[in-house]
Amino acid sequence: MQIAFESDDAATTKRIGIEIGRRANPGDVLALSGELGSGKTCFAGGLAAGLGVSEDFAITSPTFTLINEYPARVRLYHMDVYRLAGDTDLADLGYDDILSAGGVVVIEWADRIVRAIPESAMHIYFEYLDETRRKITIRGQKQKLQDLAQAIKTEGN
Repeated sequence: MQIAFESDDAATTKRIGIEIGRRANPGDVLALSGELGSGKTCFAGGLAAGLGVSEDFAITSPTFTLINEYPARVRLYHMDVYRLAGDTDLADLGYDDILSAGGVVVIEWADRIVRAIPESAMHIYFEYLDETRRKITIRGQKQKLQDLAQAIKTEGN
């Protein structure tokens, strides 16, 4: 199943991330795809807030460190795989260990490692519409998406 939202600003993109973070469970994997500047890191900041990551942590894209970990209700592993040559580089990062650690894993530029993304992952696509607007399309398990759509609709009213 998939649902789509139009985000008019960074606050809306972050709010969608917050709602997903509030509902995230140990072992969840979120695979983010979209061009540079489309809102992936903004969304990850919302996800972190929804999981309860302290505001003392600045959520930035781990482009050069590749992985950031944050303590929260469920530990957050934030990955940016933009600089990897492909999914063969993942073993050096301890990717399988991260997936099995029982945290929530969010992967920016997931389209670069598509064969390594678990089948159960929630896929989130960010499409740049203009300077402020983005289309966010989410594919995943039907019940989770229905609950999410209802929460975002309710929160937006």
